[in-house]
Amino acid sequence: MRPDRAQAFRAERAEMLRFCADLDDQEWSAPSRATGWTVQDVVAHIGATCRSFFTPSVLTMMRMRDLERTNDLFVDKRRGRPVSQTLAEYERWSRMIGVAARVPLNWTRLPMAELGWFPGGVMIAGAMTFDHHTHLRHDIAPALGRPVPATDANRMAVVLEWMMAVVRNQLRAARPEWFVRPVTIELEGPGGGIWSVGPGAVVKAGPSDKPAATITGRAIDFPEWATHRADWRRRDLRISGDADYAARFLDFVRVV
Repeated sequence: MRPDRAQAFRAERAEMLRFCADLDDQEWSAPSRATGWTVQDVVAHIGATCRSFFTPSVLTMMRMRDLERTNDLFVDKRRGRPVSQTLAEYERWSRMIGVAARVPLNWTRLPMAELGWFPGGVMIAGAMTFDHHTHLRHDIAPALGRPVPATDANRMAVVLEWMMAVVRNQLRAARPEWFVRPVTIELEGPGGGIWSVGPGAVVKAGPSDKPAATITGRAIDFPEWATHRADWRRRDLRISGDADYAARFLDFVRVV
């Protein structure tokens, strides 16, 4: 059963607004765990990305070949703004994402920088749910020493759907010559599941047929180590089968 992307995004937006409403001036200006960005910069980034889907900036997002550099440029343009302006932009344009998330868009495919092409519904609601989830839980809350907000099975399922789509496109673009045998990824806990990742950029639900290795971990940890915010070796992963092959695959995966 496909997760409810619109509901997942609304829940993440509400979580972000609740979290931000309680921040003081010192916390807004504090360094986040996103290198070079303050907490306000991270929120500005999310607001700018939401806005880009409805303005000519979308052409920049689609055509640029370096998404992280593009994000830096959007944030640089917003530095020096008062917090109230940053929040106002975020609130307005994230609300528009919530509206767009309710529109069935899987009939169309859209590009996002070097990440490749995605079904419209997956890119808009999926990418932005992932963005909210990851920035709030791994870049903002820990940097401020605040409790990491909880999540739920539906939100995690949407986050993982987006991430697996990025992994598929990453494999399609890179075509690593060494990746000749499939691996199985088992992510446990709410929203988790089993995926087969194989040669030819095949990423599908269900276990691999005769996988070279099976990688098992917690669904809630996947956004942290698969984005390289943490070394997978320092997280609770279990590998069965060809450990060297699995390690090479895990080092290769980097979702942005």
